[in-house]
Amino acid sequence: MAAFRQFVRRMLRHRAAVAGAVFFAFVSAGGLGAGLVSMGPLLRIILEGRDGTTLRSVVEDHVASGGFPAIPASWVAWLPTDPLEGVALLMGGLIVLTVFGATANFLHQYLTGSVVARTIAGVRLEAFRHVISLPLGTVVSRGPAELTSRITRDCVELQHGLQALLGRSVAQLTRGLAGLGAAIWFDWRLTLAAFLVAPPIGVVIRQFGRRIRRSTRAALESQEDLLRASNESIQGLRGVKTATAERAGIRRFNRANREVLRQELRIRTSRAIASPLVEALAVVVLAGLAILAAKQILDGNLALEQFVMALGSLGVAGASFKPLTALVHDIQASSAPAERLVEVLALPPESAGDRRLPRLSRHRTSIRLEGVSYRYPSATEPAIDGVDLEIGHGERVAIVGPNGCGKTTLLGLLPRLLVPTAGRVLIDETDLAGVSLRSIRRQIGVVTQEPVMLRGSIRENIVYGLAGIDDDRVRDAARLARADSFIERLPNGLETEVSEQGASLSGGQRQRLAIARAILRNPSILLLDEATSQVDSESEELINLALGDFAVGRTSITVAHRLSTVLSADRIVVMESGRIIDDGRHDELLDRCESYARLVRTQMVPV
Repeated sequence: MAAFRQFVRRMLRHRAAVAGAVFFAFVSAGGLGAGLVSMGPLLRIILEGRDGTTLRSVVEDHVASGGFPAIPASWVAWLPTDPLEGVALLMGGLIVLTVFGATANFLHQYLTGSVVARTIAGVRLEAFRHVISLPLGTVVSRGPAELTSRITRDCVELQHGLQALLGRSVAQLTRGLAGLGAAIWFDWRLTLAAFLVAPPIGVVIRQFGRRIRRSTRAALESQEDLLRASNESIQGLRGVKTATAERAGIRRFNRANREVLRQELRIRTSRAIASPLVEALAVVVLAGLAILAAKQILDGNLALEQFVMALGSLGVAGASFKPLTALVHDIQASSAPAERLVEVLALPPESAGDRRLPRLSRHRTSIRLEGVSYRYPSATEPAIDGVDLEIGHGERVAIVGPNGCGKTTLLGLLPRLLVPTAGRVLIDETDLAGVSLRSIRRQIGVVTQEPVMLRGSIRENIVYGLAGIDDDRVRDAARLARADSFIERLPNGLETEVSEQGASLSGGQRQRLAIARAILRNPSILLLDEATSQVDSESEELINLALGDFAVGRTSITVAHRLSTVLSADRIVVMESGRIIDDGRHDELLDRCESYARLVRTQMVPV
């Protein structure tokens, strides 16, 4: 429960609202307690009214015996002497108390809902902000589905627990205490006897709570698998359909769905057993109390109306405490998502200590890799193995090689998306490990094979990651990227909405928007990861023209499968099995590098 308590402390940051919620819960419960206490005189008037008992005489008897605090005689004299009028006055008072208690209960629930919603919104934002700041390798190894599930699903489960703690638990607890207070007022001996048999019920609740916590954690983990199975199939629906893999996708989803069901049924079983078991114990307790009270009544040591009201007050207390069993289980269940959220928040971000590092000056001389190696966390072999490479400022370099040789990994080292496991990456003789990440990435423009497209306007997709950009600069970037021609044909120009993942645009249009995004950043280094591999020849020509103009005076590094891209480079770097095996011009490599010649013959798309 330590993780859950950590989020409870976050909730307590809203001190005024929390204090108000607890205060109004006690006010509401106080109205209930006062109503129960007033039922004693009401019952006595009804039972003994024919013998001349009135509300005034009941109060006078209680004041005389010390049962009520001192009441001014003028107040007592104002009380009615007619039994029916006394009943009417008491019932009117109960109605007033009910309205007062209902208002206090509303304010308690309102403040509780506000505090919990604001707390969870803050936790959700912090979790998302932290995940975004994690190293790419950490996110890749854990998987987007796991982290997304923790940000969304786990926060929902945690919200249930916080709501149960501050909302229903406080309300039921204060009402139960009010009922106990009334029971003590009527007969403290019965109440003490009820307390003595309460510990076994607490033990039962605790044991089942532990089982529910373990099962909830397992259920959340299985829901991650369910989210992963659904995302993989739905996001890759084009590939699923073309591979006629619908049945395989359904089987994977069904396996994950069955595991979720199994874990949720375990939780259901624990909850289903706990509630009737606690009820059975409570009935045994009440039966024992009834026998004890019957003996006291028969011996003349307890008045019947006292017993009835004490037992009734204990019943009210029991009815209020009964939901606490389920609420304790809700809180126990919420400790599992709390633990999982704390685990994510404890992962070290990639920019830890970044504020203390100096900024990287704008690139002007060279990029150099010295003995660089990189191995992915779950891999047995390095993706990059002892690479040495130097690229001059303004040089256009193409990186080629068979699939899986480490080309994309090599590009990922420059903006420090990946941190070398050995060696150094230097820009202008400055080791990237010693400068701030933000200063590195601000001067690097990246265009990938599948650029990120948001569900929003064309303009929002171009300025993504930048602030304070006016429309003139956006239009200039679109023109340089050769995107202005298709943007002008859209219904609302720059304000035209783009579908999720850019589905409403062609591949070439998405790439040109990505280039416009890179242009707007005015980078000194341009990284292109197979930017034209999935577009038609017309789009490729437009993209190459845009990149050719924009790359002048900038260092450009391209992972290429198109022969036209390779031929336009100043230098070609050939990779194989994570190593650089040669570099040079196209004609030179055709003559001396068999691996390059084979790539040209078998894999590179001709001009």
